[in-house]
Amino acid sequence: MQEGHVTVGAVEEDCVLVGVVIQTVSEKEALEHLDELEFLAETAGAITKKKFLQKVTHVYPKTFVGTGKLEEIREYIKHHNIDMVIFDDELSPSQLRNIERVLECKILDRNILILDIFASRARTSHARTQVELAQLQYMLPRLTRMWTHLERQKGGIGMRGPGETQIESDRRVIQDRIALMREKLRDIDKQMSTQRGNRGELVRVSLVGYTNAGKSTLMNLLSKSEVFAENKLFATLDTTVRKVVIENLPFLLTDTVGFIRKLPAQLLESFKSTLDEVREADILIHVVDISHPNFEDQLNVVNETLAEIDKVEKPVILVFNKIDAYSHIEKDEDDLTPKTAENISLEELKTTWMSKMNNHNCVFISATDKENVEELKTVIYEEVKRIFKIRYPYNHFLF
Repeated sequence: MQEGHVTVGAVEEDCVLVGVVIQTVSEKEALEHLDELEFLAETAGAITKKKFLQKVTHVYPKTFVGTGKLEEIREYIKHHNIDMVIFDDELSPSQLRNIERVLECKILDRNILILDIFASRARTSHARTQVELAQLQYMLPRLTRMWTHLERQKGGIGMRGPGETQIESDRRVIQDRIALMREKLRDIDKQMSTQRGNRGELVRVSLVGYTNAGKSTLMNLLSKSEVFAENKLFATLDTTVRKVVIENLPFLLTDTVGFIRKLPAQLLESFKSTLDEVREADILIHVVDISHPNFEDQLNVVNETLAEIDKVEKPVILVFNKIDAYSHIEKDEDDLTPKTAENISLEELKTTWMSKMNNHNCVFISATDKENVEELKTVIYEEVKRIFKIRYPYNHFLF
């Protein structure tokens, strides 16, 4: 296991989380981001003991947070025997080194935590290759940090430079490994592109959404398959394609990797073939966890990511999932007690502002309880049928 990594399923480690409030991020948003980071840490097998938040005009280039806050963190982790600190943003190689010198413990940033979770979740050779490439690309500029134990060898007659020599040697090894992984992924991408071409001209539908929104559960429900699903971030990384028939109309349904705020750029590059499933889809089913307190932000993150990877506009069915766990507070009510799922009916949800989103092309469901799934199937059927008629204008035997 490489330095600075948490391993899912290993002995749980205690950690503290660190975030900042800057001009573009409010305190409320920063706290929400730390909540998500806590869920990421939990997914990786870490227990969060405390969250540190600092208001700054800008991120400190040397230590990310101010020296006073860093000293406060140092005192806390020493007093409570904490051996890991996780920052909610990507740290530069120099920031990692400087923070380690002060805190004298394992330092992770959000990116390396996500990469570690991806590594633990990768099941197929394809997914493992994608994740390893992303990890190597992340590791390459941070090699000097990983070889600090050689610094004592630098300098002196006959001892000049072995530390730097080791770093350069390792850099070449990693660069060769990156080249090998890229070549391997190119071959896999060609195979998957051929597979997509061999699927014929069936209409393609892709499930997209924020991680843990319930895509795999919905995939299992619609395709009657057994795709791995659990209440954890990035429960599955491997693309799954199933043939689905609604009434008399067949189409291909694809489950894709979940998105997340600040998804590491290395992952977007490595998961090209997975994202190609999104690019080549005829219809997108955007699954949203309506029970999450920040579901609107999650919805926007997915939309922004989709805009980055796919410039072609295509039909989108917006699916608000987990209505069985949804609760909210009416802004114009004096009673501050949130309404629970038990007293919010499906008909009430259909009258909310959410029902007007996406040109009213949205459905409220509970994939777990199989509530209102028939309406979703009808919406999917109509969209698939519309595209089928455009593609085969003279083939109406199905309708």
